[in-house]
Amino acid sequence: MAFQVEITPIAEAQIEQAYRWYREQNPEFADRWFRGLMNAIATLQEKPQRCTLAVEHEIFPEEVRQLLYGKVKNVYRVLFAIRDTTVYVLYVRHTAQAPLTINDLDELEGGV
Repeated sequence: MAFQVEITPIAEAQIEQAYRWYREQNPEFADRWFRGLMNAIATLQEKPQRCTLAVEHEIFPEEVRQLLYGKVKNVYRVLFAIRDTTVYVLYVRHTAQAPLTINDLDELEGGV
């Protein structure tokens, strides 16, 4: 079964913020990173259940899983939920960032 993948505005903003930061450091790497991230997210069309539950899954009202993307110091967690036949990418966070809290969710969703 193929799933449709949708990226929420919050996740889009987080991806763009990371891309801009990488672009300032190394434009060639930034483009590779972005393409790779988008390709990794596209793999969620097939078997998104293969991914583990997110560390902070208990603070969400639904099951939230994570897809890891990147290598060494540049690993990102793509947090997503599966609703019927659609995978919703909720957040994209660097692994150096602390796990989300309920307060973070309120701030993120209130600011968008």
